[in-house]
Amino acid sequence: MISPLVALLLVMAAGALAGCFGALLGIGGGVFLVPFLNLGLGYSFKEAVATSLVTVIATSSAVSARTAGKQLINLKLGMLLEVATAAGGLAGGLVVVMMSDRTLQVIFAVVTALIAVVMLRRLDARNVILDSGADPGRLGGQYYDAESGQMVTYRVKRLPVALAVSFAAGNVSSFLGLGGGILKVPALNAWCGVPMRPAAATSALMIGVTAVAAVPVYYSHGYIIESVAAATVLGVLAGSRAGFAISARARAKWLKALMVAVLAGVSLSYLLK
Repeated sequence: MISPLVALLLVMAAGALAGCFGALLGIGGGVFLVPFLNLGLGYSFKEAVATSLVTVIATSSAVSARTAGKQLINLKLGMLLEVATAAGGLAGGLVVVMMSDRTLQVIFAVVTALIAVVMLRRLDARNVILDSGADPGRLGGQYYDAESGQMVTYRVKRLPVALAVSFAAGNVSSFLGLGGGILKVPALNAWCGVPMRPAAATSALMIGVTAVAAVPVYYSHGYIIESVAAATVLGVLAGSRAGFAISARARAKWLKALMVAVLAGVSLSYLLK
């Protein structure tokens, strides 16, 4: 039997890992925290989801504060998509309290497996135009690309697809304790033409807003464990710093490969449970 103090220290370490991957990949860390709290420490799936959503807000705040001045966050695109995401999050939060833990676990496994396949097929895609004078369009953007050593441009494609995926991401966030970045980053990168780093930074901003829409529903049903949530948030703040240091040196292809590996591993853990 793990003592309460040891359990909180483990939760803090898990929060640090979530913060690190949030900075690297633009996801809230729920993909790690939910299985850890549920399978590792024995909390119910809904308690794990609720705690994870609180952590997503902390991850979003930490990551967005660090990337705000680097031209990576596409604010226009992010706020447009967040309207659909928040609506999906509110709808999902009202439905999730009526679903069984096992149903949520199966949904979690299937969703993460499908996204892993999409990302695997797009490992080498860059989505950048190596011309700083190119027109990014109404929702595109420009940023300094460390891999090419110059300012690059990207254009946003298939906006209706992005809006539909954002609504679905809101639902997934409420069901599974994810910020929705696990859907948004692959969708923005693979289908909408947004390069990996701007996709991750924009997603990191959006996931906090998504989580805020869902947390009150869980809190009203008593699923948030305050001590666990507080320990996890402290870990996130430390882990996000490490994530930024790694991200500055990592190639976009390897960030995608890392995301695929994480998604596949988590999906397998729930399918075999």
